[in-house]
Amino acid sequence: MRPAQLQVASAAFLIADPARSLMLNALLDGCALPAGELAYAAGITAQTASGHLAKLLEGGLLAVESEGRHRYYRLADGQVAHALESLALLAPGASGRRKPMSAEARKIRMARRCYDHLAGRLGVAVTRALVERDYLQAGQEKQFEVTTNGAAWFGRMGLEVAGVEPTARGLARQCLDWTERQHHLGGPLGVEFMRLLCDKGWLKRSEETRAMHVTPAGWAGLARELGVEQASLAV
Repeated sequence: MRPAQLQVASAAFLIADPARSLMLNALLDGCALPAGELAYAAGITAQTASGHLAKLLEGGLLAVESEGRHRYYRLADGQVAHALESLALLAPGASGRRKPMSAEARKIRMARRCYDHLAGRLGVAVTRALVERDYLQAGQEKQFEVTTNGAAWFGRMGLEVAGVEPTARGLARQCLDWTERQHHLGGPLGVEFMRLLCDKGWLKRSEETRAMHVTPAGWAGLARELGVEQASLAV
């Protein structure tokens, strides 16, 4: 095998193990967890978990941080998260035991960055509102098409759609949200739209995780422009 093929095969082998898969999925919300919690998620002993974690670290799928006497494991980078999310769509329903959702995990489920576009419950709700108002229409090959009304609305918001450069994968993609199982707005338009919301002071990025914080001005603006209400999205 060529080196790239060997790397793919190695990563696939690591993810294919049921216990390792459950531990990796437990980290998809962007948190960092100790070995004990990952063992609990996979339903295995601490000793068995230690061996699996060593293999995942060696394979480059995990990173580890030490805080005093404790070690916290997280996904190595966004590419690992994206790969796991894509695999989860092929085989939904496989999830490990989870302890009650932490405050930080709830924030990430509410609103987070997905390759620099808006995801989570908020991303799905915003996208649904854009479709319901005929600003976006579902197109072929997992694309969104921007309608005439949509181009005008984005323009009023401060984003000129004609100035956004499409990639080979299109201008506005239907990106399936891994927690909500519905589409949010991805692609270059999704990236520029989230940047606009940040520039307007409606959203703020977390410095520690992929979570996005909605400001009071943001909730007011989202309610006014798209009918997206904070109370309806509580996690």
